[in-house]
Amino acid sequence: MFNVSRSVNLLLRTGRSSLLRPATVNPVHHVFRGDRTALRGMATAFERTKPHVNRDTEVEIVGRNETPIKTKVTDIETFKKSCEESRAGDNSGLLLRGVRREDVHRGMVIAAVGTQKAKTKFLVSMYVLTEAEGGRRNGFGENYRPQVFIRTADEAAELHFPEGENAGSGKMVMPGDNVEMVLQTLHPVAVEAGQRFNVREGGRTVATGIVTRVL
Repeated sequence: MFNVSRSVNLLLRTGRSSLLRPATVNPVHHVFRGDRTALRGMATAFERTKPHVNRDTEVEIVGRNETPIKTKVTDIETFKKSCEESRAGDNSGLLLRGVRREDVHRGMVIAAVGTQKAKTKFLVSMYVLTEAEGGRRNGFGENYRPQVFIRTADEAAELHFPEGENAGSGKMVMPGDNVEMVLQTLHPVAVEAGQRFNVREGGRTVATGIVTRVL
């Protein structure tokens, strides 16, 4: 497909509904080994980036570290044909220059330069599922450590009460509660206000929420 040394191949899949939206961001879905270093991804709607990708476009790979990886789209393939651009609705392969496989991880995103920043702390509003809804039987308190799924990112995280709420008071969040908390991820994640996420524990979803502010 592509024959360029030290490059990464991104499979970009965009929904046709994105044609009506002003922007796209491309979360990394899977990194795999093959005849060449390659990266698979899936595109979703996002603000401030272009709704299509052109050959020779400068992009950034954002996440896992606070400093993004700058790279360039050197080739695009759609339906086994090299082309100048990939538009919403296409299944395309993007060849990215000078990126090592070990530098790219599931949950990172491909975005236009300067449009995304990776952070570790967010103010969130979330609903805790009841046991009948498949959630926890018991509540949880300060420093609860579940897994958090944001786009394709699967991150270890901690949940804290917002500043000013006394963590030592023994306050608990119970199943069925709507609550505002501070979410802190182990690695930086490219997230903006309005991004939805799921909280999982032991293979089951125990809460769902939305990021209200990046801290």
